[in-house]
Amino acid sequence: MSYPTQILPDHHRHCDDLFVAAEEAVQRGDWAAAAPAFARFNGQMQAHFAAEEDLLFPAFEAATGMSAGPTQMMRHEHEQMRALLGQLEAACAARDGEGYAGAAETLLMLMQQHNMKEENILYPMCDQALGAEAERVGTNMDAMLEKGHA
Repeated sequence: MSYPTQILPDHHRHCDDLFVAAEEAVQRGDWAAAAPAFARFNGQMQAHFAAEEDLLFPAFEAATGMSAGPTQMMRHEHEQMRALLGQLEAACAARDGEGYAGAAETLLMLMQQHNMKEENILYPMCDQALGAEAERVGTNMDAMLEKGHA
């Protein structure tokens, strides 16, 4: 069985691991490794946002009738993270270790807070609200995330 509460926390950890790999390459000044490491991390973050925004959140909103609640806040936080990912991408392209480190520190704090809210509040709410539909949504999300899993 695949439920959002089972799939998405694991994907958070996967993204965390990719984040660390990119950051370590930047810290070493190994830009040849940093660029592809960042690209893998960024790709997985974008896939994660898409799985939530295109599959999970609409299903939750349809089941609950709630569109101005927690999903709205999560979308707002996704936008903040996308902006930071853009800063990281620019810093990586410019080989700006200091700029990368600053944006990475902000992104790390935002990701930690965001993931905690999702894992402890939103995902359990989704599983409960979706009922039997949760497994179908989870399976579709799992397939979406696996396509780009690296």
